[in-house]
Amino acid sequence: MVPEGRRAGGCHRTVYLGAMYAAGNGVPQDYVQAHKWRNLAAAHSTGDLLTMTTKARDAIAAMMTPAQIAEAQKLAREWQGQFEKRKGE
Repeated sequence: MVPEGRRAGGCHRTVYLGAMYAAGNGVPQDYVQAHKWRNLAAAHSTGDLLTMTTKARDAIAAMMTPAQIAEAQKLAREWQGQFEKRKGE
């Protein structure tokens, strides 16, 4: 698993984490985690990267239940809140 401290920072890292969890590359395959990281990437992207991350997130969402999507969105909000809090310290 990827240590929590390494998850912070950089849209490209969140894109990479989303891809890792979607494919199960180096981590257990987990669509909830994949959606969470791709959602965070989309939230911090613009232009072509925003288009790519949104499409990737939506492709994962198509394979998930509404409850899984809600859980992924909740986790993304929680992570973002924790990140913002740490950033302000």
